[in-house]
Amino acid sequence: MKLQIADCRLQIGVRGVGCLVLFAAGVAVAAQTPAPKFDSSRAWEHLRQLVAFGPRPAGSPALDQTRNYIKAQLASSGASIAEQAWDDQTPLGKVHMVNLMATLPGQKSDRLVFAGHYDTKLFREFRFVGANDGASSAAFLLELARALKGRRNALTIELLFLDGEEAVIDWAGTDHTYGSRHYVEAARRDASLASLKALVLVDMIADRDLRIKRDLNSTPWLTEAVWSAALHEKLDAYFVTSATQIEDDHLPFVQAGVPSLDIIDLEYPPWHTADDNLDAVSARSLQIVGDVVLAALPQIEARLTRSASR
Repeated sequence: MKLQIADCRLQIGVRGVGCLVLFAAGVAVAAQTPAPKFDSSRAWEHLRQLVAFGPRPAGSPALDQTRNYIKAQLASSGASIAEQAWDDQTPLGKVHMVNLMATLPGQKSDRLVFAGHYDTKLFREFRFVGANDGASSAAFLLELARALKGRRNALTIELLFLDGEEAVIDWAGTDHTYGSRHYVEAARRDASLASLKALVLVDMIADRDLRIKRDLNSTPWLTEAVWSAALHEKLDAYFVTSATQIEDDHLPFVQAGVPSLDIIDLEYPPWHTADDNLDAVSARSLQIVGDVVLAALPQIEARLTRSASR
C-alpha cells in the first residue's frame, strides 16, 4: 500500500513552544462545550468485526459485507450516508469500487474531512486480514462518528471511507489510491471541492509499537496542529519529531490544493504479511490517536473558520 519515500530528523525547540500557544488558542474557542471522548473499546470491537470478514480487497464479497457493516454502524450514529460507486480499470481488469461518505452537521457548510481506507491488499499466496492496514482506519472513523455526533461542530464533518487504496499488483503508475483519486476528480466536476477546507487521513494507526512520524507531503500547519496537541496531551512519545515522506490517499487532495495531513505509522514489521492480525495491533494505540485528533480539532476548526472569514 502506501510508500515511504524518505526519512529525516526535525528539531522541535522553540517551535514546540509556539505550537503550544497555537494549541491553547484553539482550545479556548471550544472551551464552552464539553469535549468529545474517544472510546477505544468501541473502536477495538469494530476492528475485530472487520477482521472477522477476512481478506477484503476491492470488488470482493467480503468488502461488500464490510461496507454493509460500516453503513449499519454509521446509521446508529445518526450520520447521513452516501455511496460513491464506480468501475475502475486496474491491471487485473475493471473492478467495482465504492467510497462511503458519512456527514455530521456543522455550523457551516464548509467541510472538514476525516478519511481512511477500508479495503485490504489482494494476496493470493497467504490470507491477509489487514488488522492494521485497512481495519484500523475504518474502525477509528466509526468511533469518531459516535464521538462527534452530539458535538457542536464549527464545520460540517465528513467521514470518508475510501475504497481501492491498495495497489492491485504493485504501487506504481496509477495502480493505487483509486478511491481518493476518484473522489477528487468527482469533486472537481461537481464543484464541491471548493467546500472541502481540509483533510485528515488516518492509516495504520493501531501498531502495538506506535511511532508516528511527521509526513513531509502533508500541509505544515495541519501537522503542527496535531503534533502540538500530542505535546499538550503528553503523547508526544508516539507523535515523534522525526520526519518522513509518504505516498498515500492524501496526495490527490494535496495536488488539488486541499490542506491535508496523513497520520500513519509505516514502521510496522507485519505490514503486508499474514501476521497483520489482531495479535499485532492494540486498542491503546487507537486511543492515543483518538485523543490527539480530538484534542487538535478545536485548533483546526479555529484556523479554518478564520480563513473563511477573511
